[in-house]
Amino acid sequence: MAIVLTGEDLTTAKVLRIARDREAIVLAPEGLERAAHCREFLDRSIAAGERMYGVNTGIGELVNVVLEPDQIRDFQRYLVYSHAAGYGEPLPEEVVRAAWTSRLNLLMKGFSGCRVDIPQKMAEILNAGVTPVVCSRGSVGACGDLSPMAQAALVLIGEGEAFLDGERYPGKEALAKAGIESIEFEARDGLSAINGSNVIAGMGSLEIEDAEKLLLASEAAAAMTLQSLNANLLSYDTRIHEARGFPGAVRSAAHIRRLAEGSGLLDRPGKKLQDAYSLRSTPQVVGAAWDTLDYARTNFEIELNGVADNPLFFPDEGENGLVMTGANFQGTPTAFPLEFLGIGITTVAALSERRTNRLLNPNLSAGLPAFLTKGAGMFSGLMLSQYTAGSLVCESRILAAPAATGSIPAAADQEDFVSMGMTTALKTRQILDHAAGVIGIELMCAAQAFDFLGAEKASPGTKAIYDDIRSRVATLEEDRPIFDDINALAEMVRTREW
Repeated sequence: MAIVLTGEDLTTAKVLRIARDREAIVLAPEGLERAAHCREFLDRSIAAGERMYGVNTGIGELVNVVLEPDQIRDFQRYLVYSHAAGYGEPLPEEVVRAAWTSRLNLLMKGFSGCRVDIPQKMAEILNAGVTPVVCSRGSVGACGDLSPMAQAALVLIGEGEAFLDGERYPGKEALAKAGIESIEFEARDGLSAINGSNVIAGMGSLEIEDAEKLLLASEAAAAMTLQSLNANLLSYDTRIHEARGFPGAVRSAAHIRRLAEGSGLLDRPGKKLQDAYSLRSTPQVVGAAWDTLDYARTNFEIELNGVADNPLFFPDEGENGLVMTGANFQGTPTAFPLEFLGIGITTVAALSERRTNRLLNPNLSAGLPAFLTKGAGMFSGLMLSQYTAGSLVCESRILAAPAATGSIPAAADQEDFVSMGMTTALKTRQILDHAAGVIGIELMCAAQAFDFLGAEKASPGTKAIYDDIRSRVATLEEDRPIFDDINALAEMVRTREW
């Protein structure tokens, strides 16, 4: 079903459906009307000779350069040319689609002054399955994600490059294959397509949706490990978590209790009065990540339905309308939540690695064989999987160091404080990928523990997860290469409906 962009109700979940599932976009008529009304005001202001940033002036430090009337149109093309200054491998298609979805919803607000041709053409391109090729590096996250958005905007005018049906083409050729005609920029059009932190908004929206899946998977892995290690689930009682009051912890404990309910594996003798922290404090740690995720989603959905542009045009303000310059393109309000989310996911992965260690260490594993193998000594079992988990956690901890404190001035110090939010988004994506590997390893080890203990004794909720694991990865009877197993279960973490 097509998703209608109104400028008012875009969610991170809708961004994912457009970006990853390629659901069609419909631009709300009222949004197009607002955009057209704003454009009429801009045209009148140009005709009246009013000075407007990025319309009839240069940008950045060149703001005091006033353009001649015959330069205004060509300036928008040169602006996109000069700003398409990225570096590195292309961003995934889903990220570019998410970025344009964010930008399209912004244009539906009717404050940007572009012709309606711009959002209409962007939507037509996305709906045809054409995705601009955009380098992954180059944005400092203020004045928006100018470099990547400019590279994407080249396709609007039949330049740059684009992906179509898995192939990479010159932009003009990709449009032709899709039966789409390019357009020419007029006043304000080029800047309106690029001047916001929309790559951060789009990529971060996908990361928020992926993080939700990952947290659910981490709780499933925890529920399997707790049964394998005969944990004391008193520490998951809802009264403990409600007494403190953090909603994420209440939620996490309840989910793990439901998954472990009815387990015969928890009826074994030898249960401790109080388990180690990695078993006992999972709800507090994963719960804190849930609360962080809620904070991130709230901020991102404000951004998705706000106006991150400059200047802003208020056609109905006062007698003659109003043009206002500001800094709504600044990426800090979305960079901070992504930094916090990266810290949360890294911590959840670190906790998962500690639970995996307890499954593999014969001194800590409640009677399970060393490294979950029948022939320890001749066989090393799953010993090295914990090495891999440790390396992924170590790298994630480095990536969790903030980028959003790392401003480097730009544009001859006119833009002397920037967010570096794009760097935040890129590293958060890596953290999520690493965490999927770490949690996949715990799932692999917990399933192997179930094999020794009797998977039929596990709770119904985790027995279903065990069966899914075994449909992808066989029991380790004797040593074999396990890198394919780890990667298969990381993909399970990313894609399974938990």
